[in-house]
Amino acid sequence: MSVASSNEVILDIKDVTRTYVMGDQEVNALRGVSLSIKRGEYVAIMGPSGSGKSTLMNTIGCLDIPSTGTYSLENELVSQKSEDELAEIRNKKIGFVFQTFNLVPRISVFKNIELPLIYKGISKGERKKIVQRVIDSVGLGERSDHKSNELSGGQRQRVAIARALVCDPSIILADEPTGNLDSTTGEEIMILLNTLHQKGNTIVLVTHEDEIAAHASRIIRLRDGLIESDTITKPVSAPFVAAT
Repeated sequence: MSVASSNEVILDIKDVTRTYVMGDQEVNALRGVSLSIKRGEYVAIMGPSGSGKSTLMNTIGCLDIPSTGTYSLENELVSQKSEDELAEIRNKKIGFVFQTFNLVPRISVFKNIELPLIYKGISKGERKKIVQRVIDSVGLGERSDHKSNELSGGQRQRVAIARALVCDPSIILADEPTGNLDSTTGEEIMILLNTLHQKGNTIVLVTHEDEIAAHASRIIRLRDGLIESDTITKPVSAPFVAAT
């Protein structure tokens, strides 16, 4: 497989609003957001509580749909898909890394990582090869038979990253990925995400920490449901291109 040119737009959001009705009040979480992200970019989304960053993340991850406006992922209009269609897109194209890990505690590392492939209908033999490859890529080759509740926080987050990678997603979405980790372990996880980006993965990171956002090459700041600033902070390195 080859990684496409970094000039290719992987997601495009135009004039997106998201309004929630809470009792007799309307909350305008997003108030007309437009942005494009190219394949191979590393983007951090920041903003104070209530700025809309979680709503934007949920929109990008097909966990929520816009009230108005459009969202296209790999040239496919996803903002008007059904729940079943969105679930399929999430499974095939988006890898999620959550602050709380979201692992099944009493099954092994291997089985936690394998779950998305089972949902995708991949054969048992092929699943074994894919899972072993991603376990090795996050440095947990000797832990594959351990249950997730037997691991440290940093190891659990590595499992979560491996699970995010296992379906070869178009985008990795990381929501406060170091929020439950000490500073040393958090830095190890960011180094791992940096390595994945250098290999060509597109990463969108939500964080409230400047030192975490500093790993990204582009920082988008939200305030009151609008983009306050969108800054390129470092040159975008050319993505790794694998042999076809």
